[in-house]
Amino acid sequence: MLSLLLVVLGLAGALVLACAISAWWWCAAGVLLALTAVGAWDLTQTRHSELRNLPLLGHLRFLAEAVRPHVQRHVVERNQDGRPYDRALRDLVHARAAGAEAPEPFGTERDVYGAGYESLVPSMSPVEAPERPPVIRVGGPDCTQPYDMALLNVSAMSFGALSANAVLALNRAAALGGFAHDTGEGGLSDHHLRGGGDLVWEIGTGYFGCRTAEGGFEEREFADKAALPEVRCVSLKLSQGAHPGVGGVLPGAKVSAEIARVRGVTAGRTVLSPPCHQAFSTPRELVAFIARMRRAAGGKPTGLKLCVGSRRAFLAVCKAMLAEGVTPDFIVVDGSEGGSGAAPPEFSGRLGTPLTEGLITVHNALVGTGLRDRVRVGASGRIATGADLVTRLLQGADYTNAARAMLFALGCRQAQRCHTNTCPTGITTQDPRRVRVLDVADKSVRVHRYQRATVRSATRIMAAMGVRDPAELTPRQLLRRTDATTVRSYAELYEWLEPGVLLAEAPASWERDWAAADPDTF
Repeated sequence: MLSLLLVVLGLAGALVLACAISAWWWCAAGVLLALTAVGAWDLTQTRHSELRNLPLLGHLRFLAEAVRPHVQRHVVERNQDGRPYDRALRDLVHARAAGAEAPEPFGTERDVYGAGYESLVPSMSPVEAPERPPVIRVGGPDCTQPYDMALLNVSAMSFGALSANAVLALNRAAALGGFAHDTGEGGLSDHHLRGGGDLVWEIGTGYFGCRTAEGGFEEREFADKAALPEVRCVSLKLSQGAHPGVGGVLPGAKVSAEIARVRGVTAGRTVLSPPCHQAFSTPRELVAFIARMRRAAGGKPTGLKLCVGSRRAFLAVCKAMLAEGVTPDFIVVDGSEGGSGAAPPEFSGRLGTPLTEGLITVHNALVGTGLRDRVRVGASGRIATGADLVTRLLQGADYTNAARAMLFALGCRQAQRCHTNTCPTGITTQDPRRVRVLDVADKSVRVHRYQRATVRSATRIMAAMGVRDPAELTPRQLLRRTDATTVRSYAELYEWLEPGVLLAEAPASWERDWAAADPDTF
């Protein structure tokens, strides 16, 4: 705004000088008038939040991206599990959100074909993609209100971390596209409820939104909110991929009076979620708490989210499920490659298991204990494209969630100021002046377009592989190059357990962990 104000003042001065001193000043006045017109357009347009927040100056960001070297826009990084991650992904998401195809489709970086490169196996007899994308029924035998989950949904991002307009835009997009919106652990706000989208209400270690004065779980308040028709599922967060073992952090500068009310905390004071839950301390107590949550939620699908640590610890939870006769309706596996503005730098990518390993571990453990048909598995962590989605389904997931890509669709430019309350696009700030630049009507349509195009891409990929139903995908259809001359399928790279095998005779590779797993201790 300051830059536009200075231009307007300059224009006024140039007009005065042109009339009073020299006609040459009309040249300067013309230039300044054109800049004023551009600034006025920046303030009124709804497509680019950054331009509404920084009229005129915001164009410098777009100019810098337009002229940066081509090679820098396509530098291929690799996740810890060897999967390529392209910086041009943001451009792809922005294109899909705008209703266009992926940018620059002609060619691929040659170096991605080295060791670690993964590819999906096309069929010599492809099929037609379904007109309507498949949905996944979530709800085990103890669930009385099952929910049909989309293949791609909005992953957990809290009100507080995100602005009111960002939350509302995501929720309206979910309503437009018929997919689910995870609230994150920051509580259930009016902005989640106004958009009409389906919600997965996440409860973390701070129990925000159903919290006692001492910071414990308040069941009556939980039951009242879980009964709302917008809440379709409830989820218990054990850990987050970006920082497993540590609670989330919301800086005091972002804790407005409204956020304090939603969370039940003090305004202006930094909110630190506890690292662990008060309501349980053993696997057996965990599954009993899941059952308690499901009863309080009126039988709605109830699940948990975690970043996998040791295989033994998750097997202990499976043993507790068997002992208590209780299973969650879904488990969301969060990979350690997931991002968060609240993660300590030393934790990111160093603590916890990458999504590929965690997903295969959870899938195999549930299969081996005979529980897989009772529990749906979601995958979260750097999922953005149709190929990402299909890859995770092949690795054991039933559906996927995305956070980073949804932020790109909202207009995120990766300014990396999420924790400072000065986000230029109005997404991760609580500053009212900055929040207003995010146009909810425009951004909700963009997120809807992105989700729809990505799911369509996934169904087309599956059709090219000869598959219409995700349940038909197998690990044989995903290949990885292990060295210059060797390519192996995931069926060969990883061990895949047979149903119930751990209950009969655990394979040698699982025997030690299975024997050490104790339902009474993590």
